[in-house]
Parts: sequence; structure tokens; C-alpha cells
Amino acid sequence: MEYTELDVWKESRKLVKDVYNLLLGFPKREDFGLVDQMRRCVISIPSNIAEGIGRRTAPDTIQFLYISRGSLYELETQLYLALDQKYVHEKDFEKTLNQITNCKKLLNGFINYYKSKS
Repeated sequence: MEYTELDVWKESRKLVKDVYNLLLGFPKREDFGLVDQMRRCVISIPSNIAEGIGRRTAPDTIQFLYISRGSLYELETQLYLALDQKYVHEKDFEKTLNQITNCKKLLNGFINYYKSKS
């Protein structure tokens, strides 16, 4: 199976789009701070899923899935920080947090699948 067919990868791409749209409303002074950090973080999620699948061994794949999961948790924290600074509205925060939670569930399931293979 190609990584592009995986639900976890597809949903993480949706998260990238959501976060990029969310960041459009951030103050310009955050372009090299929170905005840059959140972009790097969200991009690493589908990227590490793809790289892990490309490694073709369960232990290598699991390692990259863990990196992806770490980025999800980092992004979640940054989203809370943006809310604290009032850079995001509560509705947008909830929508993005729900997508993060969805990605976490899919990623945890995928990690468990690969663990059972090794």
C-alpha cells in the first residue's frame, strides 16, 4: 500500500491545510515565532508518516510514526499557546483541536498495527 492511500496521511494533510488557514489571522510579528514553529511542526506530521513508510521495515516505520506523533503533541501545545494569546477564536481552536485529536487516534492505531507486525 502506498502511503498516499493511508487515512492517517490524508487526515494529517487536512490538518496542514487547516493550520495554514488558521495562521493567516496571526499578527505579523509572529511570522518568525509561533507561526514559523507551527508550520514546521504541522508539515512534519505527514512528512514523517511518508518517510516512515518509505523505510520499509516495521522498526524504522514505528520510529518515524513516533516522531510524527511527537509533532502532533507539539502542535497541540502551540495551538493552546495561540489561544492564550488570543490569536485564534474559540471556534477555530476547537475545530483544529478536533482534527489534531482525530490524527492522534489514527496515528496511535497505525503505530499499534506496526508494533504487532514486529
